Amino acid sequence: MRKKKIKKSVAKRFKVTKTGKVLFSHQYGGHKKLHKSKSRIRRQKETGILKGRFAKKIKKMLGKD
Repeated sequence: MRKKKIKKSVAKRFKVTKTGKVLFSHQYGGHKKLHKSKSRIRRQKETGILKGRFAKKIKKMLGKD
């Protein structure tokens, strides 16, 4: 049986926890923070949790079936 290859681009952007949750960091948080509201900046700092069919797809790409 062949070794399962993971998608490297997905591996850099997402992380699967021990319980199986898929974590990601929010986009647009790097620069140009002057015109963004403080609450928006705070929201973007914390990691997001993917749910549903897309999370299942990401897990498959990472080989965490």
